[in-house]
Amino acid sequence: MSSISLSLIVFISVFGGALLGILLHRILPQHHLSNESKDIVKLGMGLVGTMSALVLGLLVASAKASYDTQTTELTHFSANIALLDRILANYGAETKEIRDLLRVAMNRVLNQMWSSDDAPPSPAGERLYDKIAGLSPKNEIQTSLKGAALSTAKDIGQTRYLMYAQATSSPSMPLLVVVILWLTIIFVSFGLFAPSNATVVCSLFFAALAVSGAIFLILEMYTPYTGPIKISDAPLRAALADLGQ
Repeated sequence: MSSISLSLIVFISVFGGALLGILLHRILPQHHLSNESKDIVKLGMGLVGTMSALVLGLLVASAKASYDTQTTELTHFSANIALLDRILANYGAETKEIRDLLRVAMNRVLNQMWSSDDAPPSPAGERLYDKIAGLSPKNEIQTSLKGAALSTAKDIGQTRYLMYAQATSSPSMPLLVVVILWLTIIFVSFGLFAPSNATVVCSLFFAALAVSGAIFLILEMYTPYTGPIKISDAPLRAALADLGQ
């Protein structure tokens, strides 16, 4: 289910709960709406509201941590690509084919990551590693550079698979369902003791919109390569621009 669809469901649930509360206010006997009843409901909803805030904060923190981690990994990935190209350039002219393969592979990565294509990494990285391993050093400097290139290529491969695995992660659905249920209950209580006028309905509408917006942001941060909240591809593009120089 997309972020927009789920956020819309949250909005309908929460705002629908508020309207249900307003309807109950009209049909319940008056003694159910007494000041004593109102105080007890306030106490209960205060507890539910506190728990909802804690869980919602936990979801936001988890989503932000996931987003920041993938941003850092992309920067690390891009830096290693540029480093590998420079190592191969220093090795000698015999690495030109490998450097060309590196450029092709990274262009494919760029096109794949910032699209809806969730296919796993292509085997081009493995071919790149095999070609580096097949180099025949002629002196100690080339031997050292070959070792550094193999180590960097391995790190690039590990980071790429890690980025792919994390890009398929998602928020904890049980936590999400629980917090949506709690928020709906809170909005029912809002409507239960609120006067039924346009000002109240508009206030509850925008409050429900804000809540569903928070859920939308949480879901979007778990998909940082698509949607409106994207990780910038500038580090990878900068690395690609330097390849072959």
